[in-house]
Amino acid sequence: MPDTPGSARHLSLLADHSRGVLVTLKKDGRPQLSNVDFAYDEADRTIRFSTTDGRAKITNLRRDPRVSLHVTTEGGGAYAVFEGEATLSAVAAAPDDEAVEELVDVYRAVQGEHPDWDEYRTVMVQDRRLVVRFRIEHSYGWVPDPA
Repeated sequence: MPDTPGSARHLSLLADHSRGVLVTLKKDGRPQLSNVDFAYDEADRTIRFSTTDGRAKITNLRRDPRVSLHVTTEGGGAYAVFEGEATLSAVAAAPDDEAVEELVDVYRAVQGEHPDWDEYRTVMVQDRRLVVRFRIEHSYGWVPDPA
């Protein structure tokens, strides 16, 4: 099956899955892998997730924004890898800043409603969280035809 910026069969995995393995590149060129819960925006083919500033993946992305996300079905019967170049939001600095607003949006897309948004906003600032986002530029994998 030819690669496209996001073939329909590859993208179908993003409709039912919100956890994957993120790959960034270490300074020495070796891959660094991290499990992430993500949100997929079908309209602009963008994947977003939140993380804490200072993590290895953030250090790697600030140096080299190339990123891959591996998503698979339970049992490994299908998989797809989505590639792109990451951009980073600002680090959350105040409960009402743009970074926290985007963190709220990502949380809702992944988890739904939070029981205490004021507490969530405060914790996002305390944890120095930010959003990583990338537009799917290329995908590959194996997703069988639906039965």
